[in-house]
Amino acid sequence: MSKGAIATEKAPAAVGPYSQGVRVGDLIFTAGQLGIIPGTKEFAGPDITSQTRQALENVKAVLEAGGSCLDHAIKATVFLQDINEFSLMNKVYAQFFKENPPARSAVQVAALPLGGRVEIEVVAEACDCNTAENEGCEHCGSQE
Repeated sequence: MSKGAIATEKAPAAVGPYSQGVRVGDLIFTAGQLGIIPGTKEFAGPDITSQTRQALENVKAVLEAGGSCLDHAIKATVFLQDINEFSLMNKVYAQFFKENPPARSAVQVAALPLGGRVEIEVVAEACDCNTAENEGCEHCGSQE
């Protein structure tokens, strides 16, 4: 199996010796995504809700750059700065995974980079549903 790095300007750039994501065969692994607005070092907001939404938009961008989408997510890991914000994070998370959500773990950590409130990483099956040749797959429907 070949391994290829994934990079996109639609998600925050890697700030160290790691890739935004990696594709190995038919699997895509995203790096943990904070709620940072791409092209900046600014969080989408100070609260868990806005940071969760932006973190998932960043995950979505990395998956799409690697040839997949949120509908093909298999496993998500959510790192929370404060586990008491789980329900607020979960409300936003549910908007992104409405049907057949991936398996998930959510844990509280001592701290997150740059003082973030949430970091999310995902493993997904490749589907190439976001390519010019393929107008969608049976799971995703039409993609932009």
